[in-house]
Amino acid sequence: MAERVISLRRGGVGVVVAEQGDGLPAVLHWGADLGPGHLDALPALVTPAVAHSAVERPLLPRLLPEAATGFAGRPGLQVLRATASRTWAPRFGGVQLAVEPDALTMTATDPELELELRSELRLERSGLLRLRHRVTNLGAQPVWILALEASLPVPATAGEVLDLSGRWCRERSPQRRPFHDGAVVRESRRGRTGHDAPLVVAAGTPGFGFESGEVWAVHVGWSGDHVAYAERLPEGQSRLGGGELLGPGEVQLAPGSSYQTPWLFASWSDGGLNGVSERWHDWMRSVPSHPARPRPVVLNTWEAVYFDHDLDRLTDLATRAADLGIERFVLDDGWFRGRRDDTRGLGDWWVDTDVWPQGLHPLADLVAQLGMEFGLWVEPEMVNPDSTVARAHPDWLLRGRAELPPPWRSQQVLDLTNPQAYTHVRDALLALLGEYDIAALKWDHNRDLIDVAHAGRPAVHRQTLAFYNLLDELRSAHPDLEIESCASGGARIDLEVLQRVQRVWPSDCNDPLERQLIQRWTGLLVPPEIVGCHVAGPVSHTTGRVSTLGLRAVTAFFGHLGVEWDLAAASASELAELGEWIGLHKQRRHLLHTGRVVVADHRDESVLVHGVVSEDATHGIYAVVCVAASGRALPAPVRLPGLDEATRYRLARLGPPPRYQAPGSDGAEPGSLEVSGSVLARGGVALPVLRPETALLLEAIGLG
Repeated sequence: MAERVISLRRGGVGVVVAEQGDGLPAVLHWGADLGPGHLDALPALVTPAVAHSAVERPLLPRLLPEAATGFAGRPGLQVLRATASRTWAPRFGGVQLAVEPDALTMTATDPELELELRSELRLERSGLLRLRHRVTNLGAQPVWILALEASLPVPATAGEVLDLSGRWCRERSPQRRPFHDGAVVRESRRGRTGHDAPLVVAAGTPGFGFESGEVWAVHVGWSGDHVAYAERLPEGQSRLGGGELLGPGEVQLAPGSSYQTPWLFASWSDGGLNGVSERWHDWMRSVPSHPARPRPVVLNTWEAVYFDHDLDRLTDLATRAADLGIERFVLDDGWFRGRRDDTRGLGDWWVDTDVWPQGLHPLADLVAQLGMEFGLWVEPEMVNPDSTVARAHPDWLLRGRAELPPPWRSQQVLDLTNPQAYTHVRDALLALLGEYDIAALKWDHNRDLIDVAHAGRPAVHRQTLAFYNLLDELRSAHPDLEIESCASGGARIDLEVLQRVQRVWPSDCNDPLERQLIQRWTGLLVPPEIVGCHVAGPVSHTTGRVSTLGLRAVTAFFGHLGVEWDLAAASASELAELGEWIGLHKQRRHLLHTGRVVVADHRDESVLVHGVVSEDATHGIYAVVCVAASGRALPAPVRLPGLDEATRYRLARLGPPPRYQAPGSDGAEPGSLEVSGSVLARGGVALPVLRPETALLLEAIGLG
């Protein structure tokens, strides 16, 4: 029976935990705030009956699921002792709880397995819940941690599961399924977060969308191998959870040592996925590493010049960029020794004097004179076998056997847990940061980790921690340095790396139609000011699709805006229009990068609607994107969520006019339209018939 009921309440969310005399506390509720009191009766209300042919006691959802208590689902902790024990299944008791207004810390022990468990629950200002566990070896012999995962119960009303998958250039594609008995388990064994990482696992009322439904969602904050799952048992318990995916023997605890899980970030909303996002975004904006200053407009040189590093050409590109109002110039791959293509030179982090006889100083100095910041591409964890470093130190290459792992983009992984290899990378980067005024590093990671080991055991865990340590050291030495997490596009995006970087690159695909959905689902977790969104050239380098500048600009407008285009090939009219888009973004970026992200569940699947609304709901900017030919002769009215229904707004189109519009359209052109927020949010506004693959921006300004 429950002895004490503990309630955490914050940001409209409530978590209720009941102390139990014979073991770990039970999580009775995670969801809507149940109020300040009168919760003592909750255990009696939610305690299930004893089923026939079952354990002869009610089973409540414990803070850590234990097989030894009769829980038949995925156990929270799996261990193996080096010496014989009477049991393999942990069962903790001796519980001690420390309660703060917004946090709960629990310690418990299993004397038979000689383990201590410490669990932390933290409810953030936004209502985001964070949970993690730590296990300590209290015995005199080693113990192997096979799995330690955090999870939370969800109610039976959650009847549908959503997670994401993907591939290179098509990251974060949603997939849905009914929440049946059994488990939906998503495991990522990439050695990095992965293009196909689930990002989130959400369960909600059937048919939940961005604007509607009750939703419970979790994210595992870890940049290596990980697992996330949704599980429902015939007995009635349902859980969402996840953690680091450990390989055989990967984590061995010596006497007195500990292993701690990544944070499980859990977000609940009764207003659909928009509410789930808002809690994650609010927390991200509170972390110390989050950029405080306006996001500078970026030009990245990759799709403009690739490996053709010619000072005259780059000088022209930088001059054109400055004329457009661009504020940061990032020199991409190809600047270091022997790097004329992607088959050699990786790991030799010295400027190639054959191409740059005076080093990068002429370009970096010009960029500064033009009033822009200078950024540089690096890939510090990787190495080409055809490099000075690899030839001199073959033992620095991370592998599981004498033969190297299969090549991937002609590169291998540098073992950052080797002190000499780590020092080589750190010192080379510090030397670059000391010689040049580098404002930002674009940090790439262009392959999965395959068959990597230390002394016959998987090496991903230690490699990931070494990567974090390297970022921490660089930022400690250069606190103003900004780092972009780029992993052959969006293969390393998670809330642990995001506590160390100021930008992510969501995909190597700059095709605006592909980017619409990639950015929509990346934005489920990541606020827009962190997401790099570039205006590329008219022809996509990855899909070959031709698109208008208006579509490309609207697609990039809401994020950390950049340009990735050979500006010398652009016409005068294109440059003028691009400059107008850049200026407009700079005028509106405070709202774009501090407001609430809203996505509309539009009735026509060929039209996507999303926007950003200020905290006080007096100002909103929305994108309406026609991604394909509609089955409707006339478009359905577009609703604009997030506005205050009692406020009157002036609604107007923003930016240069769309290049294509069907002749004879009768749709309302919202030039000086004044309308209430309730009409915009509920009824919507009729718009001109847009040609497929075009977009427009709408701005709603409150009139008081």
